[in-house]
Amino acid sequence: MFRHLARRQIAPLVFVLTSLSGGVARAQDAPANGPADPPAAAAVPRPTGLPKAIDWKFSFEAAWGSFGFRNAVFNDPRENARVDFGTHWFEGSVKPVLSATVDLPSSSQVYGTLSGVGERTYGSAPRIVGPDFSSFLPEDVAIGWRSGKAFESLGENALDFTVGRAPYKVGHGFLLWDGAAEGGTRGGYWSNARKAFGFAAIGRFKPGQHTVESFYLKKSDLPEHDTGTRLWGANYEYRIGADTTLGATYLKFRGKPDLVPQRDQLDVYNVRAYTAPIPAVKDLSLELEYAWERNHDALHSDAWTAQGAYQLSAAPWKPKVSYRYAFFQGDNPTTTRNEAFDPLLLGFSDWGTWWQGEIAGEYFVANSNLISHLVRAHVSPSDAVGGGVMVYKFLLDQPGTYAPGVTDRNLAVEVDSYVDWKINKNFTASVVAAFANPQRAVEQASNRTKSFAYGMVYLAYSY
Repeated sequence: MFRHLARRQIAPLVFVLTSLSGGVARAQDAPANGPADPPAAAAVPRPTGLPKAIDWKFSFEAAWGSFGFRNAVFNDPRENARVDFGTHWFEGSVKPVLSATVDLPSSSQVYGTLSGVGERTYGSAPRIVGPDFSSFLPEDVAIGWRSGKAFESLGENALDFTVGRAPYKVGHGFLLWDGAAEGGTRGGYWSNARKAFGFAAIGRFKPGQHTVESFYLKKSDLPEHDTGTRLWGANYEYRIGADTTLGATYLKFRGKPDLVPQRDQLDVYNVRAYTAPIPAVKDLSLELEYAWERNHDALHSDAWTAQGAYQLSAAPWKPKVSYRYAFFQGDNPTTTRNEAFDPLLLGFSDWGTWWQGEIAGEYFVANSNLISHLVRAHVSPSDAVGGGVMVYKFLLDQPGTYAPGVTDRNLAVEVDSYVDWKINKNFTASVVAAFANPQRAVEQASNRTKSFAYGMVYLAYSY
């Protein structure tokens, strides 16, 4: 999963990828009258020392990124706090994973996952906390049971229960996906290698085209900013063929009243539709999502998004063009209640979702008091390479509550370009170059008129 260069515009970034070319050495044929080569010894699997009745699997992920800014403005949109990165920094992460599955006589399975994540941010030279941040902490520590074919009339794995430290998401991450806070004393602000909730209890019932889920989740917060965020909820999804999914979710939040008063006792309602509505034109797709947040005068807010996309899947490079509108309500200063939408625990599923913009959405605006227009063009020259351009127009819903003295709605225009290259089955590289032009609202808030420039190189390994 990836989220985030212009000469003399950003801090220098140098990224060298050494192509590993391997030749296959072929032994010369033995002379006709020479002795035949002895048969190769049969490979003997190396024992793991773990119980043989259990199916063990090991995987490993690692990543490294280089980030550079010019004319930077940093405000952590995830924790609503100042971030003191320098203009050039690095991040690295590792994640070893051990999973196990046990087949039961009924054909059901018991499964478990154990993993840890190490992250480090360095080269940032923050003024307040110190020169770098790093940590190594448990990630997935969960056990579960799934029904397999035990209830064959309902379908395979119709029942599934998980408990422990585990990830969970709703839809495409508009409201709920990322269960762990990053940055700060943990490091890895952008890399976002942690996603598991500090505690999760999840039950799923999947008969046919229906999915019903119930869950309790506790966020894994930064120790220096523990909001006490926890929630329970229910989710329903209905699949219509292979191209349409309809969903509805209810969430009930709790949090520390002194830190997140709007979130304590918050009710959240969400409906969504992801569809290719015309069977004869499957290249046309639509996404619609709406959210209501209600907590008496502490919060009464709405957000919604609509996206249309069309892909020429039969054409060379498979070009795809999309437009998305997203609205996140801001607090109206003329009312006594709070209307500022709480972004909750959003996540990343693709470039631009749901941290909007590689400059604005990652580093100084949140999905609150924000209106965005996004036009995106994407191409795939080969199965290994894909890239595109995204153009954002950011506006404020309520200028008066963005910052003192702000009266203009125009926030910024941003252009992001990206390339993802799957070097081989283990390595993937991503390169981003971004440019943002601050508009009148930013000038009124901070007297900043210089354009922002940003570059990133990110290399990921998986085994």
